[in-house]
Amino acid sequence: MKPRHIRRVAVLGSGLMGTGIAAHLANAGLSVLLLDIIPADANVKNRNSLAQNAVAAATKAKPAPFFDTDYAKRIETGNFDDHLKLIKDCDWIIEVVVERLDIKQQLYERIEQFRRPGTPVTSNTSGIPIHMMANGRSDDFKQHFLGTHFFNPVRYMALLEIIPTPHTDPALTDFFMDFGSKVLGKQTVLCNDTPAFIANRVGVYAMAKIFRLTHELGLNIESADALTGPVLGRPKTGTFRLGDLVGHDTAASVIKGIRQNCPNDEQAQAFEVLPFFQFLLDNKFLGDKTGQGFYKKTAERDTNGRPVILALNLNTLDYAPSVRPKLASLDGAKQIDQLDKQVAFLFNHADIGGQLIRRSLTGLFAYVSHRAPEIANNQLYSIDSALRAGFAWELGPFEYWDAIGIEAGTIAAREAGESVAPWVDEMLAAGHTNFYKVENGKRLCYTPATGTYQPIPGSSHMVRLDDLRSQPHIFKNSEVHVHDLGNGVACLEFQSKANAIGEGILRGLNETIGILENDNQYTGLVIGNNAANFTVGANLMLIAMLAYNQEWDELNMAVNLFQQTAMKLRYSSVPVVMSTQGYVFGGGCEFAMHCDSVMAAAESYIGLVEAGVGLIPGGGGTKEFALRTGDSFFEGDVQIPTLIERFKTIATAQVATSATEAFKHGYLVPNRDFVVMNKAHNIARAKQRVLDLAPNYLPPVPRHDVQVLGRRGLGALYAAAHTLYRGGYASEHDIKIAKKIAFVLCGGDLTAPQAVSEQYLLDIEREAFLSLLGEQKTLERIQHMLTTNKPLRN
Repeated sequence: MKPRHIRRVAVLGSGLMGTGIAAHLANAGLSVLLLDIIPADANVKNRNSLAQNAVAAATKAKPAPFFDTDYAKRIETGNFDDHLKLIKDCDWIIEVVVERLDIKQQLYERIEQFRRPGTPVTSNTSGIPIHMMANGRSDDFKQHFLGTHFFNPVRYMALLEIIPTPHTDPALTDFFMDFGSKVLGKQTVLCNDTPAFIANRVGVYAMAKIFRLTHELGLNIESADALTGPVLGRPKTGTFRLGDLVGHDTAASVIKGIRQNCPNDEQAQAFEVLPFFQFLLDNKFLGDKTGQGFYKKTAERDTNGRPVILALNLNTLDYAPSVRPKLASLDGAKQIDQLDKQVAFLFNHADIGGQLIRRSLTGLFAYVSHRAPEIANNQLYSIDSALRAGFAWELGPFEYWDAIGIEAGTIAAREAGESVAPWVDEMLAAGHTNFYKVENGKRLCYTPATGTYQPIPGSSHMVRLDDLRSQPHIFKNSEVHVHDLGNGVACLEFQSKANAIGEGILRGLNETIGILENDNQYTGLVIGNNAANFTVGANLMLIAMLAYNQEWDELNMAVNLFQQTAMKLRYSSVPVVMSTQGYVFGGGCEFAMHCDSVMAAAESYIGLVEAGVGLIPGGGGTKEFALRTGDSFFEGDVQIPTLIERFKTIATAQVATSATEAFKHGYLVPNRDFVVMNKAHNIARAKQRVLDLAPNYLPPVPRHDVQVLGRRGLGALYAAAHTLYRGGYASEHDIKIAKKIAFVLCGGDLTAPQAVSEQYLLDIEREAFLSLLGEQKTLERIQHMLTTNKPLRN
């Protein structure tokens, strides 16, 4: 098969999924042709209005389907009647029309009139067997046809299920597994053409099992959601709230399809529609889309001003105010900070909460043991990957089983009356005690068909720091672990709560760089982790305690250490590359701005957020914005508009909603920093970036030529700040903060524009930061953030 390149894609169908897919393809840099039917209204003048309106709505939607709304320009719209012929110029055709076999087959017949031979055609269907849709098509069509099942919302859900048919060219399947991972940034999972594929088959079973057990055990839904949320490594919605979010009609459709099409599924009874679920369907209480489901938001407010939420009683089918769960199992699990230990604690707890977790997990263990051959060709990692990426579980079913222990989980399943597949007993008899193990830093997974452990496909593009923990560390303290990634590259991983940056991380960064600079076996450093969020920023609690106690000398030293650590990253004699994902706030953003390069996962939310807690960026961030602003000036430049733009970014604590947007805000720099579509690849990409920079690496020279505008700039920025105040967009304290930011950006009260050093700017930045810590309103903002996790406007 000759090399395949996809540059332009036709998306047929502009509903919610079709438009989401089109937007994400545009995010990936592809040109998109989005087509739909002509509106039924005979008087309509715009025959392309369905697709056009869908794209327009997507540019305003929340959560945003686009990394940058400018990417909507990459989508051309049209209709099936006038523009289907344009698919001849497309490298991939993806069908996303209504879930009816006859309509899909009619569309495929039309596609074959214009499609170039060899062009892949895929379907996003979730409810129709893939092989049935290509019946009657040419051999070439069948060889280039398969399922590509995205999850909604497409930008944010990592899973892409790849479903070939018996006719699909295996090379094409391999291509989409790789393309989906590297170009689209998805966790691609190879699935058999079975009902609901992998994620929905197992995920809906797990949901239905918890529905049934909650009712049987007499738990309220609030307790069930708390137990099956973050303490179990699952989304904070839990199970019932997740059902409301997804839509109960959608879940009912999947359940119905599994019951009808899986006669040999020994757990078919688990998919029965229970009376309370039928009550929701009958009354069209379908969840968020209809305003109520298991939960119902009211217009009333509680004593804290929050909306009163009602919860459904599964027995009486009445709504009552939601209550806070009180369970010893739940309270105990929250005191444990390691997920596998949390899961084991819940599983082994005797109270009713523990019973829910134990019985739901043992049912899950039994279910996947039987389903693995049918849905995933016995590739256990495929099932785990699908549930992590498609349902946002932190652990897949077999990983949960490992956390409990295979033998203990198997015994508990049989005690609960569950049937575990014979291959599990054979595995235990052979002396294997885990589904996963690590050898030489590589993660392997057990394969039932061969009774051996095999490498996980695609893992060469990923770095799992958990897999390196058994190896010697280059350096370690309570807040950092420094791993050896091989090829002379080290990786410093934050280990503090929420990866907040405190003294341990600051000392760890300095000591690690010192080690690398003095040991010729190392070529450079990656700063990265596998957590959901890179860092929430500086340890605000530590800063608050010092400020409350008026420990000004301690604070001055702490802020100076932060600044000098940033400068150490900048002027290290070995290249330093940061790998980011999720929140990259405050000090994390400042460190990123001082590294040689950043490999930012597309879903990196980067920002200098200090103004929200009454401060200015004090770890070199304000200094760096002054430097970058000065470097952007050119002969004849008006200068002030650029300065105001940078000022507003800091003063309004703007956070980039994607790595792409971070370039617009000035947090990332073109040709220095790069976007990585698949966050699972970003540490490996950062390692490669270090290796690219390392040969003949020369650190930059400390700057003494930073151009600042002094009073000329201060006047403009003060005027801009007061415009916000007069318009009611800022409080008096906001203006005080803004003036401090302006003072640093302009280099202080200088009589004329001139060149200053970085250290000069750091000194006035630190002075401004400390002065704001002496303000009562700043302390109030910090206290409010620490207690509510929300900013205070005072």
